[in-house]
Amino acid sequence: MTAPVTTPTIDEVEETDTTIDPDRPWVVIVWNDPINLMSYVTHVLQKLFGYNREKATALMLDVHEKGRAVVSNGPREKCELDVFRLHEHGLWATLSQD
Repeated sequence: MTAPVTTPTIDEVEETDTTIDPDRPWVVIVWNDPINLMSYVTHVLQKLFGYNREKATALMLDVHEKGRAVVSNGPREKCELDVFRLHEHGLWATLSQD
């Protein structure tokens, strides 16, 4: 006796509205975390982005008080690299289209 053969059905794939507009800039967001010291976050922002102490401190305070701060923007490839570098330094960062 042979087992019955079933044919898989193919569901239609619904298009979603997730188009990417290449003219809109991308942003890098650093998120607050319970691990890193505020002084370390300030140091990393100065080191990676060349911000002066005042600018880096202001961004760090946004991260600490508001939960997040936009620290970089530009083309997608540049922002992806920035996120990667922030991850290498132990910061929680994501990429988003502005």
